[in-house]
Amino acid sequence: MGNGQGKRVVVIGAGIVGASLAYHLADKGANVTLVEAEGIASGVTGSSFAWINTSHPEPDPIAQLRGSAIKEYRRLETQLPGLKIRWTGALSYSVMASGELQISGSQAWANLVSRSQILDLEPNLKNPPQSAVYVAEEGALDAVAATHALIAGAQAHGAKILTQTRVLGFVTQSAKVTGVETTKGIIDADIVVLAAGTGITKLADMLEVSLPIEASPAIFIRYKSQPNLVHTLISSPEMEVRQSSDGALLAAEDYLDDAMENQPAAIALRTAKTIQNELYGVVSIDPEWACVGLRPMPADGIPVIGYLPKVGGVYVCAMHPGVTLAAVVGRLASEEIIDDKASSALCPCRPDRFFQA
Repeated sequence: MGNGQGKRVVVIGAGIVGASLAYHLADKGANVTLVEAEGIASGVTGSSFAWINTSHPEPDPIAQLRGSAIKEYRRLETQLPGLKIRWTGALSYSVMASGELQISGSQAWANLVSRSQILDLEPNLKNPPQSAVYVAEEGALDAVAATHALIAGAQAHGAKILTQTRVLGFVTQSAKVTGVETTKGIIDADIVVLAAGTGITKLADMLEVSLPIEASPAIFIRYKSQPNLVHTLISSPEMEVRQSSDGALLAAEDYLDDAMENQPAAIALRTAKTIQNELYGVVSIDPEWACVGLRPMPADGIPVIGYLPKVGGVYVCAMHPGVTLAAVVGRLASEEIIDDKASSALCPCRPDRFFQA
């Protein structure tokens, strides 16, 4: 238990980031209330490819955070029996015009694998490259199920969950937030955490603080198909695809525009043809659903994590990739909020950078 045991913390947003914060805060003895305008994981969490991806092109300001992501999820697995992660490994490749392999990121545990090794990993690939990067430690999860597992863990530690509860405003006293005004009444707070994804900008506006967080769209698709088509997670120029524990094929695609031919349903059909062209054994592949997820993307691409300047008692957590970072940020932010223990790994993420003269 931390020295902030009993501190009243209101977390706004019940996606995977908010759920992780609620769990870690409640685990440290805080009096947590989680407030969500709609349902649990109803935002971008519910439309996430959910790859726990630790690779990133250099330089990476949050390399320390990203590098801790897998270890932190391994820790959570031991604490939350309901948290199921498929540690399948990830196979990535991109071929340049010269025909050479282009490798993104630099991980100590990333292995360059040959064509024969690729086929050992993914025997259904029709057009395997000569080489690829394989990270055996990476995996993916069902982000909605993981969010529910975290919230169940938070509730086991006494957290209160309020869904279908909109935030109407904040109660302030002497330039410090002391409560949250909601459709179900005022909730008193010592600290308020903004973890509502793209909704953070509107919440910050209520406090007369401007945060440059954009809604970055991406398309997520779920197909009904045969089991055991994909064994790892494949990220290539043609497709980004993985298979879930229930056998569904999951794919992620870039959002192009609002044109009819680029609507999610149309892209799902095109992607299905690509998958059939790339994999043996795809007898049928039927889109179950396709949707656009709006990822919270800070203007400089770096997460926004820490106390807001100019107004007291408000801590912000806005980030992409939210799924990858949820476990580590939940732990570190809870230590900052409850134990007043500043994290060096979070230093590049401070909101103050947007308010410097």
